[in-house]
Amino acid sequence: MSKALGLEDDQRFTLMKFRRTVQDILKQPHHDDHFLLRWLRARKWDVAAAEKMLRDSMEWRKQWEVDKLAEWDPPQILKDYLPHGLCGFDKDGAPVVAVYFDALDLYGILHVVSRRDMIRVTIKILEEYLQLCREQLQKHGFAASQIVVIFDMHGFNLKQYLWRPAGEVVITLIQMYEANYPEILKICYIINAPKVFAFAFSVAKKFMNEYTLSKIQIYKADRTKWQAAILNNISKDQLPVYFGGTLKDPDGNPKLGTKICLGGKIPQEMYVANTDKDKENLTTVTIKKGGKLELDMPASEMGSVLSVGDYSWEFRTENHDIRFGIVKKDNNGTRKEVLPMRRVAAHQLDEIGILTCEVPATYSVVFDNTYSILRNKKIHYSVRVIPPSAAEEIQPAIA
Repeated sequence: MSKALGLEDDQRFTLMKFRRTVQDILKQPHHDDHFLLRWLRARKWDVAAAEKMLRDSMEWRKQWEVDKLAEWDPPQILKDYLPHGLCGFDKDGAPVVAVYFDALDLYGILHVVSRRDMIRVTIKILEEYLQLCREQLQKHGFAASQIVVIFDMHGFNLKQYLWRPAGEVVITLIQMYEANYPEILKICYIINAPKVFAFAFSVAKKFMNEYTLSKIQIYKADRTKWQAAILNNISKDQLPVYFGGTLKDPDGNPKLGTKICLGGKIPQEMYVANTDKDKENLTTVTIKKGGKLELDMPASEMGSVLSVGDYSWEFRTENHDIRFGIVKKDNNGTRKEVLPMRRVAAHQLDEIGILTCEVPATYSVVFDNTYSILRNKKIHYSVRVIPPSAAEEIQPAIA
C-alpha cells in the first residue's frame, strides 16, 4: 500500500519502522498507512517524535473515552446552537464543512453547559467528520480524505472571546485538535474577516502548528475574492447560495439551515448560575459604600488596547451591581469619559470589553460605588494595556 501512496524509498522504510514501533497500540481497520502517515508528517518523519505524539493521543482518547462518544447524547443546547454542518463535497470528494462563526454564542453556551461538555461535543463532531473522511478515502482516494472548512466571520464580535472562560476553551480546543487530529485539514477558508479578527487570530495562531497555518486562507469582506477561491475547489451544487453556490432551503434561506446549524444567541433565561467561577489571576477588592476605585493605566503608544483579563477587561461583583466607566486623562488634567459611566449588573453576568486608545494618554478604569450609601461592593477584576503590535501582527496575511 505504501507504494500507492507515492512515497520515496526512505519514506517507505520510515513508515515500516514506525508501524513496527507502534504495532502494540494499532487497531484495524482504521489504523492503516494513511493514519500512520498523518503522525509522521506532523513530526517531520521523526519516528521517535511521531511515536510519542501517537501514544500520548491514545492515552488522551482513553481519558476522554473517545470511542464511547458515539453513544453519548450531548445536551440539547449544543445540538441547537453550535453552528456547523456538512454542506457537500469538494471536487475531489472531500467533505466541506461550513461554520457561521459569528453565530457561535460561546459566552451563552458556557453559562448553560460545562466546559467539559463543550470539549466532549467538539471531539464527537471531529470524530464524525473523520469517519466521513475515511469513507470518502475508500471511494475517491487520498485527495478526499481530509476536511475542507469554511468559516464565515461576518459580524464577528471579539468581546465574548475576551472573557477568560471562553478564551480558555478556544485555546484548549485548538491545542486538543493539534495534538490529536494532525494533518486532517485540507484547506480552511476564513471569509469576511473584520479588522478586529486580526487581533484574535494573532493569539490563536500561537497554538497552531505550521501545517495548520499553511492550510488557512483569510479573506476580508471582499465577496469577489473569497468566492472565486472557494469555487475554484468546490462546485456550486455543493455550496449554499450564501457562499456562491446553488443550495438553499425550501423557504429560500441562502445559508442552508436545513443542513447547517445556524447557531444563535442563547436566551438568558437558560443561563445556569455558576457559583464556582475561577477567580485565578483576578484582583479582589472591596469598594466601601459611597466610595470609588480608579485604576490609572498609561497608554503610551497610539492604538494600544486597554484591556482586562488576558486581552480585555473582565470583572464581576458579588451580590450587587456597580457603576463602571473609563476616563481619559490628558497631561493638562482634562478628563473625558470615553466609556460613559453606567450601572452594570456584573453580579449576574461577567462584564467584559475592549477599548482602543486613540491617543497616548492615561486611561482610568473607574468602579464607582458613590451612589450606594448602605452597601460595600466586593469586586474581582483584571486590567492591562496590550501594545498595538500584537493586533497588527497578521494584517499582511489577510487578503
